[in-house]
Amino acid sequence: MEDLENVRIADEDRVRTISMHRPERLNAFDGGLVVDLAAALEAAAGEPEVRVVVVTGSGRAFSTGADLKALAEPRPEEGGPRETGDGNGFDRLLDTLADFPKPLLMAVNGYAVGFGMTMLAFADVVFMSTEARLRCPFTELGAPTEAGSSYLFPQLLGRQQAAWTLLSSEWITADEAKGMGLAWQLCEPEDLLAVTHDHAQRLAIHSLEALSSVKRLLNAPERAELAAAFGREREALAVFVAGFSSPR
Repeated sequence: MEDLENVRIADEDRVRTISMHRPERLNAFDGGLVVDLAAALEAAAGEPEVRVVVVTGSGRAFSTGADLKALAEPRPEEGGPRETGDGNGFDRLLDTLADFPKPLLMAVNGYAVGFGMTMLAFADVVFMSTEARLRCPFTELGAPTEAGSSYLFPQLLGRQQAAWTLLSSEWITADEAKGMGLAWQLCEPEDLLAVTHDHAQRLAIHSLEALSSVKRLLNAPERAELAAAFGREREALAVFVAGFSSPR
C-alpha cells in the first residue's frame, strides 16, 4: 500500500508500520487523519502478506487527540463548529480498531493526549518511549469520555486507576503508564521502533491463521460490551455538542 496524505506506510518481513503523519499539528486528528488511519488499518487487515501491524506517530508526538483548531473552524455555509471528518468517520475508525483481526502493536513515541491516549486500549501490546507523556483532558474540556474508554480503561487499568485517569485530566508519565498496565515495555526514545519491530517480527513468524484465531478469541468476550459503551458515549457526546452549539 502506498502512503496516504496523513499516514506513512512501511512494510518489512510481514510487518506493516503505519505512522500518523501530521507532525506540524503533533498528529492531532482532523477529518483527514481519521479517514486515512481507518483506511490504512482496513487495508492492512485485508492483505494476507501482512501479519502484524505497528502504529506510531511521526515527529515528537504519538497523537495529541482531536485537532481543536480544525474543529473550531466554521463551516462556510453555517458559520458553526465543524465536525471532524464525515459524520461517521470516527465511528468507522473505532469499529476498525475494535474489530482489527491481526496483532496490533503501538509504539508511543511522545505525547499521547485524548484519543491519542484512549486508542492505546485497542492495542494488543504497547511499547512506549521513556519520554512519553499522556493525558485524558476530558473533564478539563467539560467533555465526556470517548473511544470506549469508559469500558476499556476499567478493564485494563482497574476501576480506581481508570476513574482517576479519566476524571482528573492530570498528566501521566511513561513510568506511571507502565505501572498502571497501559504500556507493556518502556524503551529509550532511540530504541523504541527497533524494539517494537523486533517483537512484531517475532509474532509474524507464526501463521496468520493462528494469530487471527487467538486475536479473535481474546476480543470476543468484550465486543458486545464495547459496542454498548460506544453507544453510551455517543449519547453523552451529543448532549455535550448540543450544549456547546447552543447560543450563550
